[in-house]
Amino acid sequence: MNHAAVTYELIKTDKKTGARLGKLHTPHGTFDTPMFMPVGTQATVKTMSPEELKEMGAGVILSNTYHLWLRPGEQIVEEAGGLHKFMNWDQGILTDSGGFQVFSLSKLRDISEEGVHFRNHLNGEKLFLSPEKSIAIQNALGSDIMMAFDECPPFDSSFDYMKTSVERTSRWAERCLASNIHPERQALFGIVQGGGIKELREQSARDLTSLDFPGYAIGGLSVGEPKEKMNEMLSYTTPLLPSNKPRYLMGVGSPDSLIDGAIRGIDMFDCVLPTRIARNGTCMTEHGRLVIRNAKYAHDFGPIDASCDCKVCRNYSRAYIRHLVKANETFGFRLTTYHNLYFLIKLMKRVRAAIREDRLLEFRESFFDSYGFNKPDAKNF
Repeated sequence: MNHAAVTYELIKTDKKTGARLGKLHTPHGTFDTPMFMPVGTQATVKTMSPEELKEMGAGVILSNTYHLWLRPGEQIVEEAGGLHKFMNWDQGILTDSGGFQVFSLSKLRDISEEGVHFRNHLNGEKLFLSPEKSIAIQNALGSDIMMAFDECPPFDSSFDYMKTSVERTSRWAERCLASNIHPERQALFGIVQGGGIKELREQSARDLTSLDFPGYAIGGLSVGEPKEKMNEMLSYTTPLLPSNKPRYLMGVGSPDSLIDGAIRGIDMFDCVLPTRIARNGTCMTEHGRLVIRNAKYAHDFGPIDASCDCKVCRNYSRAYIRHLVKANETFGFRLTTYHNLYFLIKLMKRVRAAIREDRLLEFRESFFDSYGFNKPDAKNF
């Protein structure tokens, strides 16, 4: 391993697709890719303990710079010895830059070359976030992988707006790199933007790869555009990124998109989807999604998913979990969350096995059939 905080080791490429089997080396362990990373916005994956995450095979988890800056404040996390100690997680942590939250949570915001002025979504106070500030917060949090501060413009922004935004994001990326005071233990990834415009994706990728980041993310996808469009942009953008660095597709977590992303050469994925839908009582199963609240499960004493070997499916029935969720019992949400995260982590294990044996396209076909993605009225997840 070289002196960089995070490196990527390519082990094998699938013969029929761009899918890569690899290893991500970080200061807190080495993890197999392609991988799904559970999201722990406020230094916790909602309802899960770090011990449970480890038990289900999670490797790297995400935390959110914006939310931790507002509370408890990065100084408290730093005082605790960094995020790993603060939350008792001794494996990989990736922090986002806070940019996405500023743009999605704040109604009132003003973007300038310096950074973004906006209002705290909790109490309305005026705040300012810049590339330097974002990196300073992430340095204090002590994550293994930090993300550059960028703007994530709406997918359908005009060419002119998108071009201005991409160019500013590139300038901000340079400022982020210059601000990282711990490059030897915290890797900074650049984020390729450009919406659905190939020419701008290419410009963004060219700008960022010239800065030689330890890894690259593709941002601004899975923001409401059709799946076909997302796959088209991925097929176009991923080959523009260096093959010896990790590639991360931000905010993607539906099973079909994880497989389609891996096929197009993506190594890392994250999304709140499995935990968020779990709290609505929606479970991912081998045969599609199952809404546990539905009355038909009231007398169903079988597991959520008969083909799943997680501890929830081994020990608890649909009828019991339905009762808990209907009664708004926290334990019910813990069980559905555990199952969904386990399902996606295991899915990525199966994807890796398929890449190893050059049968990812066949795996995609059989999984899509079983899950229901091939039906004409297929839902997103």
